[in-house]
Amino acid sequence: MALRPKVPTNDQPTGHVSSTVIEPTSVVPAPYYAPTPPPAPAAPSRPTVQLTPGALLLAVGGGTAAILVVGAVLVSMLLAVAVTAASVAVCAVVIRSLIASEHKHR
Repeated sequence: MALRPKVPTNDQPTGHVSSTVIEPTSVVPAPYYAPTPPPAPAAPSRPTVQLTPGALLLAVGGGTAAILVVGAVLVSMLLAVAVTAASVAVCAVVIRSLIASEHKHR
C-alpha cells in the first residue's frame, strides 16, 4: 500500500490543469560507525599541588582566620539569644508582679 498524497487544487481554475503525483522517497540509514574510545589519561609525573612553606603558612593562617570569624559569629548569635531570653524573663516577672499587685488592691 503506497501513500499517494493529493495536491490541493485551485478553487478558481486558471485554464491549466495538471495532476501531479508525488512519489514517496525511501530513507536510507547512515552506516554505523563505532565510537572511538577516549585516550587513556597519562599518569602525572609529579603531584599537582605543591605547597611551599609560604603557601602552607598562608593556608593555615587563612583557615585559622575563617574559624575565628565563624566562631565569633556563632558566639555573638548565642549571646543575642541569651540577652533576648533574659529580657523576656524580666518582662514576664514584671507583668506577673503587676497582675498580682492589682489583685491585692481590689
